[in-house]
Amino acid sequence: MSQTIFLQNKEVTPINVLFIYPNTFGMNMLPPAIALFNALLKQHGHRVRLFDATYYSMDYGVDSDGSKSDNLNVVAYDPSEKGIVMKNTSWFDDLQKEVDDFEPDLIAMSTTEDMWNLGLILLDSIKDKIKNRRTPVIVGGVFPTFAPDLVISSNLVDMVCVGEGENSLVDLAYRIGKGINYDNVTNLWVKTKDGRLIKNSVTDPVDINSLPMIDLSLFEDQRLYRPMAGKWYRMLPIETIRGCPYKCAYCNSPTQTDFYKNNGSSSYFRKKDMNLVYEELKYFVKNHQMEYAYFWADTFLAMSSREFDEFCEMYQDIKLPFWMQTRPETITDKKIERLASVGLNRISFGMEHGNEEFRKKYLIREFKNKDIIEKLKIPHKYGVQFSVNNITGFPYETRELAMDTVELNRHIDADNQNIYAFVPFHGTPLRKLTEELGYVKHTDITRCLTDKPMLDQPQYSASEVEGLQRCFVLYVGMPKSRWNEIAKAEKNTPEGNRIFESLKEEYMQKYIMNPEKTADLEYGSKVETKSIISSD
Repeated sequence: MSQTIFLQNKEVTPINVLFIYPNTFGMNMLPPAIALFNALLKQHGHRVRLFDATYYSMDYGVDSDGSKSDNLNVVAYDPSEKGIVMKNTSWFDDLQKEVDDFEPDLIAMSTTEDMWNLGLILLDSIKDKIKNRRTPVIVGGVFPTFAPDLVISSNLVDMVCVGEGENSLVDLAYRIGKGINYDNVTNLWVKTKDGRLIKNSVTDPVDINSLPMIDLSLFEDQRLYRPMAGKWYRMLPIETIRGCPYKCAYCNSPTQTDFYKNNGSSSYFRKKDMNLVYEELKYFVKNHQMEYAYFWADTFLAMSSREFDEFCEMYQDIKLPFWMQTRPETITDKKIERLASVGLNRISFGMEHGNEEFRKKYLIREFKNKDIIEKLKIPHKYGVQFSVNNITGFPYETRELAMDTVELNRHIDADNQNIYAFVPFHGTPLRKLTEELGYVKHTDITRCLTDKPMLDQPQYSASEVEGLQRCFVLYVGMPKSRWNEIAKAEKNTPEGNRIFESLKEEYMQKYIMNPEKTADLEYGSKVETKSIISSD
C-alpha cells in the first residue's frame, strides 16, 4: 500500500487554503479537525483562513440547543452574557468577500452529513468565483468517507478525502503550490481534467502522537465558548482517544474500524500520550484562558488502569472542571471518586434504549438495566452531575418499546435527559438496515439529531416519535397520574400545544427554576414505575 508521509526538508511554495465550515447555530462544539489542519498547513508554510457559518442570524431551520431547551432536555442559556452576538450579515455576502479578499488556491470543506446540504448551498454561492479562478474544492469528514459517491457527484466538488486527511491535505497543498499533478494523492478521490474519477488507495491511520497541537487562531474568540448546564464556559476540545472499541449499530465507529481493516490497515482505535495531553492543556490554559476542558472521546474511560492513573496524576496539576462521555459499564466508585477529586464536573452517558432485548439485538449494546441503574447511582455520590442520552424511532421499534426507555429513565436520578429521533447516518450499520427496509434511499441525506424524525414506520409513526420527544422529560419526571394529560400534550394541535405549554411552564417553575433544583431536572419521586429489570 502506498503511504503519504509528512513532507520533510522539502522546499514548499506557500498557497492560500480557505476552510469552509457549514455549521449552524446551536451546534456549538468547535471543530478540532479544522484546528489540526490549520496547524499542519501552517507548519508547512501555507496561509490559512476559515469561513465559519455558526453565528449567523440567517435561518436554516436548525437550532440544536434551542430544540433541546424547548423540550426541556437542557437549561436555556443566554449567549450574550459572554458577549456572543449573532452576525446580521449574509452567509453568502461574507463568503464571497472572503474569496475575493483571500484569493484561495484551495478550498477545503469539513462536513458532517447533516451539514452537507448547507455546505452545497455555500459552495453554490461562490461557484462562479472559484470557476473563474480554477480553484479546486476538496471535501472531507466522516460523511464523505462513507458516502464519497454522493459527495463527488456534485459538480461543485473536485476531490473527496476518504478516511483521515492529515497526510493527504499536506501533500495536496504541496503539489498545488509546486504545480505538480495531484491525481494520485492517497486517500483522495479525484476528478481529472479529462473527466475520469480516480479512487486512490487508503493509507494506515495516522500516528496521533506525531501530530502538532491544534491551532485555534482561525476561530473568533466567541467560538471558544460553549454552553454547559445553562452556563457558558471558555471550553476547548481535547483529544485523548481516536476511535472507539465498541460496536454500537447507530454509530460509525465500528464501520471506521472495518473500513481500515478492509484496506489492509492497522487498528483505527488509538490513544494519545498523556504527556502530550498535558502539554496541550497547559498551553490552552496559558494562551486561551481555558475555563473548562471538553474531552471529546466517544468513550473516555476506554483506557487501562495504568492509563487512568496517568491521566489523574497529570490532571491534578490542571484542576479545571471537565466533561467526559462514557458508557455506564465503564464507571466504578473508585474511578469517579478519583476523577471528581481532580476536576470531573459532568458526564454524558449513552444509554439509548430501555429495553434490554431490543438494545442487544438491534443496537449491539449488551448490558442489564439493573446494572445501569446501579452504576448511575455513583456520580452523585461524589458531586458529579450527569446526563443520559436516549434515542427513539429505531427500525422495528414500537411505541411500547419506546416507553421502556421512559421507564428506565424514571429509575435514574439524572440531572437531565436527552432524547433524539433516530438518524440513519451513512457509515453506520443501522443505515444499511434502514435502506434494506426501504425507509430511506442511499441518496437520502440525514437531518440534524434534533430535527424532525426521518423514519415514518407503520408501527411507530414519525408524529408519534416527535410527540414522545417533546414530552419525554415530562413522562420521566411527572407522576404517572399525569400521564393521560401528558399524552394529550404530544399532539401537535391547538389543544395539544396549549396543554404542553402549561405542563412545560409548571415543570420549569417548580423543578428547574427552584434554586435547590437548578442542576437537577428530575421531577417528583421514583414511584409507580413499571419493572424493567430482568430477573437474571
